[in-house]
Amino acid sequence: MSSASGELPILSVDPSKPGPSQSRARLVRRARLLAWAGLSWHAIEATVAVTAGVVAGSVALVGFGADSLVEAMAGLVVLWRLASAHAMSERRAQQMIAISFYVLSAYVAVEATRSLIADDRPAVSWVGIGLSILTLATMPPLATAKARVADALGSSATKSESRQTMLCAYLSAGLLLGLGLNALLGWWWADPLTALGIAGVALKEGRDAWRGESCCTAPISSGTSDSCAEGCC
Repeated sequence: MSSASGELPILSVDPSKPGPSQSRARLVRRARLLAWAGLSWHAIEATVAVTAGVVAGSVALVGFGADSLVEAMAGLVVLWRLASAHAMSERRAQQMIAISFYVLSAYVAVEATRSLIADDRPAVSWVGIGLSILTLATMPPLATAKARVADALGSSATKSESRQTMLCAYLSAGLLLGLGLNALLGWWWADPLTALGIAGVALKEGRDAWRGESCCTAPISSGTSDSCAEGCC
């Protein structure tokens, strides 16, 4: 266009490309879907693990079920956080998830220690072994998907919840080891020792979540230029 005409240039906008608000809305919907998927799975997982653990007298299996309940609570916190932009500050949500880690760690450590001292030998649980294999196969992909959405949203609470989902995969690997050694070799003490390892990992994750290591790191904010405006940092 000639500059002599005095007309301003017209900028064309491709309507097929979503704007920042549309992209964020899509990410929030995906985060909710992943949280609901994890919540549904953990409800089933907790029921099966706790029931099988009580029947077999396995502290590792009961601890795994308790972790599933904590995972469910973390999922509810994230869903609450995503329900409204101002429903809960990022920092408060993250601290609630951290507390769930601490509760899990304390419970499992106490029960594992009691089992070792009392020489409480668990029975073989093939149901628990099958559950641990299934969880080990499904949790890493779910945790990865949650982490990607959390990074895109800049949500430290969602990021912490994704780490907790990955912790579930670590727990299932440890559970499979402990239950397998007990079933194949009769090493009953592998069950409470595995539980103590689970407690240690949960404690570390709780400390990291409380410190807010993933806070305000993503490029997409909640619609303002200040990604810490909601108390994230």
